Amino acid sequence: MPGAHLGVGVRPGTAAGEVLALVGAVLREAGLTGADVRSLGTLDARATEPGIVAVAAALGVPVRGFPAAELAAVPVPHPSARPLAATGTASVAEAAALLAATAGGDGRAGPAASPGGPECAVLLVPKRTSRRATCAIAAFAPFRSNQVTSVARLLPLTHGYIAGEPGSPPTIPTPHTTAAMDTHTHTDAHDLRHHGDAEVRDEKLIDLAVNVRTNTPPDWLRKRIADSLTGLAAYPDGRAARAAVAERHDLTSNRVLLTAGAAEAFVLLARALPVRRPVVVHPQFTEPEAALRDAGHEVGRVLLREEDGFRLDPAAVPEDADLVVIGNPTNPTSVLHPAASIAALARPGRILVVDEAFMDAVPGERESLAGRTDVPGLVVLRSLTKTWGLAGLRIGYVLAEPETIAALERTQPLWPVSTPALVAAEACMSRAALAEAEHAAHRIGVERTHLLAGLAEFDEVRTVAGAEGPFVLLRIDGADVVRERLRSLGFAARRGDTFPGLDRNWLRIAVRDRATTNRFLQALDQALLICG
Repeated sequence: MPGAHLGVGVRPGTAAGEVLALVGAVLREAGLTGADVRSLGTLDARATEPGIVAVAAALGVPVRGFPAAELAAVPVPHPSARPLAATGTASVAEAAALLAATAGGDGRAGPAASPGGPECAVLLVPKRTSRRATCAIAAFAPFRSNQVTSVARLLPLTHGYIAGEPGSPPTIPTPHTTAAMDTHTHTDAHDLRHHGDAEVRDEKLIDLAVNVRTNTPPDWLRKRIADSLTGLAAYPDGRAARAAVAERHDLTSNRVLLTAGAAEAFVLLARALPVRRPVVVHPQFTEPEAALRDAGHEVGRVLLREEDGFRLDPAAVPEDADLVVIGNPTNPTSVLHPAASIAALARPGRILVVDEAFMDAVPGERESLAGRTDVPGLVVLRSLTKTWGLAGLRIGYVLAEPETIAALERTQPLWPVSTPALVAAEACMSRAALAEAEHAAHRIGVERTHLLAGLAEFDEVRTVAGAEGPFVLLRIDGADVVRERLRSLGFAARRGDTFPGLDRNWLRIAVRDRATTNRFLQALDQALLICG
């Protein structure tokens, strides 16, 4: 294939190690090695930054420094306000990669692209970011700008954005397949695709890492699911389940979409909605950001702070954000935000996504926005996985305005939810099931109080105050070492360093029955003694 050209943007003083790590991850995402790289492009004022120099030296390629005005003239698919304000360029990485590829062609020196001329460039990987650096990869494609429809035959693109002459918009994003999503390599320091089940997989450990309620599904629900297997010859029909969900939330059916778990809903939102400035409020469940990134979006973050108790300040969310994602109660902090604070995030032209996967573990579901029709742009996600133990069945749902539901439904494959999952959804909407869930929520509250009281006995442990979910977040200096010691003692805890806004000193612990909690507290005492 033609030679690849890197575009790298850095803030002044960015460590060389951070830039090298980011470039390496982006090359792996593109399926390339350092030998495939022909040059490195950047803002001329940053060409001597240690990180830029280190990458160029490691790859053995020249650095091409471009003036800010030249970079600003290049249309980029993922503009960002911060580099625009700092350098006058909406994406240094993408613009520099495209200019370097266009100027260098297949490795030969050459002029910049002229309108309609043969020198065009294509982004193989759009902008990826770390904390203080950005990186993109482009390649030279010998075709005229009016022949861009043939690009798929010229380059084996994983993420395709065509850049023709200055002033032309980016075109032809390569579709993302399920396989590409599953294997996507993130360049962020946090592993957004790490989940609690990885802590217990293939090992016989007491599970405090996964938030699914124990001893579930209940026998009556198992029977309903088993009985549904006699109807597997027929295609799934979701009308009854959809109507049951609508009735449970006092909504019309056209405001409900059934999904293969709440995680599927994040993928649908990322692919179906024409957003330009998505923002995710962290620390929280990482799949929303991962799905947005996989769909080619640059994702902004609002990081809630420990000193504020990880509580939401609506003013912290940028006004120009046209999609905002927040969890309530939030995983992993267990903070329950006031409904009024979340509703205050709503704006005309903004989609407000509230992940309420754990709301049915809160007695009375207080602070829920499910069923509200007075909040513009509101999208509420629910999961039946946690309370009912259906992680392997995959069932959840979306509540939103009819137009949003229709857009998401068009993005779904045919028959996305299986017959057993539909039967389970309908069964879990019954009055008896809702009463059982409410009882379980009260029981979780009692057991959480016992867990927190036990944790308060340890001087080394600090918990996030006001936990309301079926889990608690705690801070221990060197928690990563403590977690490994707990594993040797038979307990799996959820690491915290994969959540943006947290680091290796955090652990999430699921609320369990009293006997299990007491055994865990004894193990924690041993782990702290050894690690201390």
